[in-house]
Amino acid sequence: MKRHLFRIGAALAVPLLLVSLAEVALRLADYGHPTSFFLRTAVHGTNTLIENTWFGLRFFPPALARSPAPISFSAEKPANTYRIFLFGESAALGDPRPAYGAGRWLEVLLRDRFPGREIEVVCVAMTAINSHAMPPIARSCARLDGDLWIVYAGHNEMAGPFGANTVFGLQTPPRWVVRASLGAQRFRAGQLLAALIRRLGRASSPPETWGGLGMFQDRHLPLDHPGRERVYRHFRQNLSDLVRIGIRSRTPILLSTAASNLRDCAPFASSLLPSAIAGNAAQWDALCQEGDRLAAAGRWSEAATQFESALGLHPRSAELHFRLGQSLAALGDTNAAAEGFEQARDLDTLPFRADSRINAIIEEIARDHAGERVVFTDAARALGRENPAGVPGQESFYEHVHLNPEGNYRLARVWADAIVPLLEGAKTNRAAPWPEFETCARRLGLTEWNRHAALEEMQRRILDALFTNQINHAVQLDHFRRQLAETRARMQAQTPSEVRLCYEEAIRNRPADHWLHHNYAEYLNNSGDLAQAAAQMRQVRDLIPHHFAAHLHLGRLLARQKQFEEARESLEAALIRRPDLAEAHVELGQIAAREKQFEEALAHFDAAIQRRPKSAQVHLRRADVLMALGRREPALDSLRDATLLHPAFWEARYLLGIELAKDGKIAEARSQLSEVVRLRPHHLLARLNLGNVLVRQGCVEEALTQFREVLRLDPGNQTARESVAALERHPGPENP
Repeated sequence: MKRHLFRIGAALAVPLLLVSLAEVALRLADYGHPTSFFLRTAVHGTNTLIENTWFGLRFFPPALARSPAPISFSAEKPANTYRIFLFGESAALGDPRPAYGAGRWLEVLLRDRFPGREIEVVCVAMTAINSHAMPPIARSCARLDGDLWIVYAGHNEMAGPFGANTVFGLQTPPRWVVRASLGAQRFRAGQLLAALIRRLGRASSPPETWGGLGMFQDRHLPLDHPGRERVYRHFRQNLSDLVRIGIRSRTPILLSTAASNLRDCAPFASSLLPSAIAGNAAQWDALCQEGDRLAAAGRWSEAATQFESALGLHPRSAELHFRLGQSLAALGDTNAAAEGFEQARDLDTLPFRADSRINAIIEEIARDHAGERVVFTDAARALGRENPAGVPGQESFYEHVHLNPEGNYRLARVWADAIVPLLEGAKTNRAAPWPEFETCARRLGLTEWNRHAALEEMQRRILDALFTNQINHAVQLDHFRRQLAETRARMQAQTPSEVRLCYEEAIRNRPADHWLHHNYAEYLNNSGDLAQAAAQMRQVRDLIPHHFAAHLHLGRLLARQKQFEEARESLEAALIRRPDLAEAHVELGQIAAREKQFEEALAHFDAAIQRRPKSAQVHLRRADVLMALGRREPALDSLRDATLLHPAFWEARYLLGIELAKDGKIAEARSQLSEVVRLRPHHLLARLNLGNVLVRQGCVEEALTQFREVLRLDPGNQTARESVAALERHPGPENP
């Protein structure tokens, strides 16, 4: 027996020794990356914890990997500090502007109510992650003397890493496979093995760049797909693991349901008509069309009757439930409307919102651990009370799940109400109401400029698929346009000194808040005060020197002021912190090009393309440098690449058309310039050059049309006037 055990031990010892030696060798060679959520560093002599930029690599393929937002806090909790860790996804983070996420509003609310305590919310939420990433994050937080954990998660369970319709890799593998993969990648040898597996599986590898929700266009998830049940099971297990970690660390936990936009966000996709009722397809179509017609006429009761009849034929149609919900809401039947909207979300075959099952699991786990300092709050229901129809809508949300400033304030209020009993031992202004939204907004330095920038970003998102597929997309787009017009009017009503005063007052109260300096720098940059913008960005860099973004933004600002030497230093510092940062290479390439160091510029643009191969803008800049180097054919190829990657990229098409015309490739030049004119009807030079190309093809009437249109747009255009006169004096065969 002993001999048998010895043989087994010897057999295991050899591979373990080899793996250990490989691990040591890889670490000595500086291969791989740390996997903990936090890293330790010294900031101005203080032992500080910062986010690990590379944490997401265990969950995402490298090209799609996400990083935490900037984090910096003292490793030793200061006296009289109440430390909260906020877990979740992009909605918890505060996307698109983490500076105005719910955790930031919560800090302001609790500081006001408990003036004798320093409130510190450490947001460990990340874009695109789901519950598989949360137990590892929780283990990192468990040792850091937290006073409370808040968990606001559930939207990404289906589409996030290891989800049922994810684009990030394996879809719903067994949980032991997920845990084995994540565990192995804690070691450098495991990271090397994962890289080799990705390389060998390149044919089925994930996309090279993030393309928004449109990447899920062909990832519909049938309602009876077995992956859905596995996702629910994994979510329950992962959330339970997180709770157990928190309980073992003696940390109270607040579990919150995940709210989503039900009232104003139609389903992204709906089940097809079942084959069993295919014979009734014409009847079903007629009912739907009649319901839509009646709804458009405001005849809501009759529309609801038509939709209910259609649902009798196809009860699992998400879109029909949404239309019925709209009709019932218009009739004032809030309970029935809420049920319709919830059904629409739950039956969505492109699920990007936490559904009823996810929220029920959150409540069940909270109930199971109620005696272990686990608190439950129903944020989804609480936010619904802010809407006259009783369900959350655009009063709190930008689109499907991301909260606007008012929504983040409301969510923070829900959490704050639940947290007060946990802080009852602290000195409190019990009689005082929570500060109003406007008061909190001033303390966070929220201005109309910030609102406008966030709205512009969100409008760009909803102009792409999958949002364009939604049945109420036109209504959503109109809502954004109205909001942008309103914020623009309010911006114009403010003087620059008033806006600056808002930022400066917030900074005086919290001078070590890097988000305040960052937002002020953004405003100063947009208003043209580059010197002061750079001064504020230096403050950001000094407060979070570990993070690449401050160095990148500072480098850009300095380059715009032609302070190229300091700009280079800042951009190179960004690359040291994030070697895969394509944006820094682009900026360095532009600086080199301005200084006519074209070979260096080309090297930087090539490095950027290697990291972001689908960036049309970089291909355009690369083409400019190649032209300067006299490498004409590669330059034209780079312009063609830009137009293929981004067909509406008129700048690249214009330059390509001009160069093709120089080479005598008239048909190709005409094609490119015609497309520019279609995309940019007021582009005078494009019309003039298109006219010249048409003349060379003998298409005189078409050329005259272009020149005359230039004169209509710009009556004083001498070139167009001379071209028209010349063609009218010497007509070609088309103009006898």
